[in-house]
Amino acid sequence: MNEADIPIDIHTGKLQEWLVSRRIVPKVTQNQIRDIRNKIGNAVKDMPAHEDLIKLLSGAHINYFHCLQIVEILKQTEKDTKSVFGTYGSQRMKDWQDIVKSYERENVYLAEASQLLVRNITYELPGLKKQMARLDQQSDEALKRVQDLAKTETVLLHEHAALCQQLGIKGEHLAKELATKLKDLPEIYAESIKDIDTLSSAVDYYREFTENSEYLPLIKFLTMNGNATVYQYLYKEAPVKIEEQTFKLNLGTSDSLEKSSSGDNEIDFLGLDSSTDPKSDEIEAIDFGDLSTENIDLQSGDIDWGETDDTTSAQEIDFDISLDEYGIVVEGVGMDGGLAKGEEAYTILDSPKYRDLFIDELYELESFLKLRIYELTSSEKGNFSFSFMGSLSSHDKKSVDRMLSNVESIIKKVTNEQTQHLYQLKHSPKYASILTSKLEKKLQAVDKTKATREILKTKSADLNKQKLDLKPLFDRMVQQTRVLQGQIEKDISKRYKNRVVNLLGGVNSI
Repeated sequence: MNEADIPIDIHTGKLQEWLVSRRIVPKVTQNQIRDIRNKIGNAVKDMPAHEDLIKLLSGAHINYFHCLQIVEILKQTEKDTKSVFGTYGSQRMKDWQDIVKSYERENVYLAEASQLLVRNITYELPGLKKQMARLDQQSDEALKRVQDLAKTETVLLHEHAALCQQLGIKGEHLAKELATKLKDLPEIYAESIKDIDTLSSAVDYYREFTENSEYLPLIKFLTMNGNATVYQYLYKEAPVKIEEQTFKLNLGTSDSLEKSSSGDNEIDFLGLDSSTDPKSDEIEAIDFGDLSTENIDLQSGDIDWGETDDTTSAQEIDFDISLDEYGIVVEGVGMDGGLAKGEEAYTILDSPKYRDLFIDELYELESFLKLRIYELTSSEKGNFSFSFMGSLSSHDKKSVDRMLSNVESIIKKVTNEQTQHLYQLKHSPKYASILTSKLEKKLQAVDKTKATREILKTKSADLNKQKLDLKPLFDRMVQQTRVLQGQIEKDISKRYKNRVVNLLGGVNSI
């Protein structure tokens, strides 16, 4: 095989070591290269306006091979200064010719070109590539975050809609809608116990077990009278007049909760002035008139009543007095009823005290029926030989299951979420503030999520633009590095009788 046909393969990472080991370039060239770079910096300041020079010098690291091209261009622009001996009088030409000679001295140009090639392939190009990949990744992450926020926004809107649905409102005008909904509470209460008469058999079954007719009094009362007042439950008669308690729906935001004693959170004592409070420090002194102790004998303890007429003591008291003449009205008693006010004015299902007692009775009845079903099931399987309710054989498992189903249905209606929310709204001003704040915060979170999504979309677009702006720079550097690699391969090939030189791991590997 001919020696000229054997290629020279050089790994790019070891190119400088290869050149030094072949004594093509000196081991240390930093000082020479620094001096040459200073000369190039000074020479560039005085350049003719030539289109090829502008393209050549724009965005490129000027090396030896660029200097050769500059000299060729100056031969055209500075040809008027050429003498008959072939020399140029132009200082520009002299400067660049001197730079070329400095490069060619000890082949410094080849050392610099190899350093530049290795730096571009090892650092510059991979750095730009990683930067573009990082920008691309950040852009994708921003878009993914936008999608996640869209899901979060959907969840928040769904939760807001679900809470509004529980309350039976649209959520557009909270104060107005909730106030209107609270007026429907009596109808909601009535609807929840519409089928309470279905519990009669279960109540009788429980009474048969307890042998006490006083058990579950509220269930029996509501079965007979519906959602009547506490007054009627206590006194067994309907009131003549009901003094309904007024309430104010406090729909302040969460900030209002921090104001413990201001605004709508103050308790209305119905016109009772603080001066009449027996515990007030500013109680006005009671005026007993002009009391004189002159006629009181403190030694004997006798009180001087002044002059009295003995004739009046002998007269009888006349009790036959018409009260109408004095405007005195006596309220009816007994079956005629009376005035229901305060706690007694509430209905059973609206009373904070008796509502809980009624629900407790329902759960008590439910527990009794579940235990009975458990005993009946175990008895059928032969796993339960002893039963506290063994004597109650009037109902089988199927009928008890039906009773339990009726009880659970009433419990579900009485304790459903809408009723619970509205009940708490009416009786707890703080709960109203918390609920309103919860609804408002969900909408605020939706708005914040939308704003964040827009910011992330803008950020993603900016990152994508930065990546696109780096792409031309990367392509240009790849092209310049590829040209530089070819120039180095060609220069080394000339030194070895034009043998093929391959720089392995070069720009094509990026």
